[in-house]
Amino acid sequence: MSFSHLASLLTPDARCVLAFSGGLDSTVLLHQLVSWQRLQPHLRVRALHVHHGLSPNADSWATHCLQICQQWQIPCEVLRVQVDSRVKGIEAAAREARYQALFQQLQPGEHLLTAQHLDDQCETLLLALKRGSGPAGLAAMPIRRQVGKHLHLRPLLDLSRQQLEAYAAEHRLRWIEDESNADSRYDRNFLRQDILPLLQTRWPHFSAASARSAALCGEQEQLLDELLAEQLDQLTDEQGTLHFPPLLTMSEARRHALLRRWIAQQGGAMPSRDALKRITDEVMCSREDANPSLSFAAFTLRRYRQRLYWLNAHASLSQHSLTWHDREQLLRLPENLGVLQANPAIATLRHPTEDESINVRFQASGYYHLLGRAGGREIKKLWQELGVPPWQRERIPLIYYNQTLICAPGIFVTHEGAASHEQGWQAIWLQQQ
Repeated sequence: MSFSHLASLLTPDARCVLAFSGGLDSTVLLHQLVSWQRLQPHLRVRALHVHHGLSPNADSWATHCLQICQQWQIPCEVLRVQVDSRVKGIEAAAREARYQALFQQLQPGEHLLTAQHLDDQCETLLLALKRGSGPAGLAAMPIRRQVGKHLHLRPLLDLSRQQLEAYAAEHRLRWIEDESNADSRYDRNFLRQDILPLLQTRWPHFSAASARSAALCGEQEQLLDELLAEQLDQLTDEQGTLHFPPLLTMSEARRHALLRRWIAQQGGAMPSRDALKRITDEVMCSREDANPSLSFAAFTLRRYRQRLYWLNAHASLSQHSLTWHDREQLLRLPENLGVLQANPAIATLRHPTEDESINVRFQASGYYHLLGRAGGREIKKLWQELGVPPWQRERIPLIYYNQTLICAPGIFVTHEGAASHEQGWQAIWLQQQ
């Protein structure tokens, strides 16, 4: 086997990080990288082994990987992860935890290499068909993709498992077998053990033909990306919110294509066709004074003033309360909202009296007069005039003296909180980046 599949993806001085499970596929890829490194002395290779803790053999697998890497003089590190299968199921949850851990460990300029092969690609396509996926899902796994500032490469994607087994036998490689691979309750194992052998007996080139179909779907999606990029950019602002009214004048196909790409840009998973219809019917087309929302796993889709927002799901802070005992110290806010800092050099707020404590809450009700505005307003009207979406209002720290609302730092000051005679202080909200 030549190294053309590596040379086509990697420069001679590439910095490679292999996701090394210790199974057949990643063992073959690591051996190929080690062998190619002898011809390309500037190539850098290291390995990461993800320890999921799901098997009683997980510790021995980690030891095996460390020993192989030591034998081949490749740096290797074991990453321990926690897998939460309550939302997505064990397979998807383990995959997500694995990739998150791997990408977090990458240094600037490093590429992540994984060892999926031709038969894996076929299984991925069949699973996408089972889910009723569109062209993006049927494109299966790309051989090369950009993830943030890093490349994710799959050099073995055009090689069959049979070819990898032959290579391993030729070079007398040792690898581990995950006992869960024999459990056909998992969809991928069911396809691998019961379905694909039958298909390949009838059609020996079924996996290769499936890979061509996936590649054609990928080309279609890439073309759509290029054709829709300019329009999507025009509809999206710097905060990533989407101006949706123009979508309602388009065909359903074009509207769905733009929504899919916008959601992908925001970090969401590919929505189903039914979910896209719900976005149109229940969010974009709901009455003007409504506050509609849809939940998507860890995200929430909301609408405000003709814009769609893709947001991380957050717990309500409406009942949360803090006391700021010492203004010389920063006050840390919950839910990664940052900190409050007191600046004594700017006289914006009056000092509290001796019998007033400084409290921070995240909800207000009632009628208020704001500094710089004539007359008073209900707090709901004030938020509307300030253009603050409803879900953000309970994530803004409000400073009270006892039960009296003083200010929302950086947003407004009430008449009751205003400084007089140039004596006072300023509360500064330093938000987490």
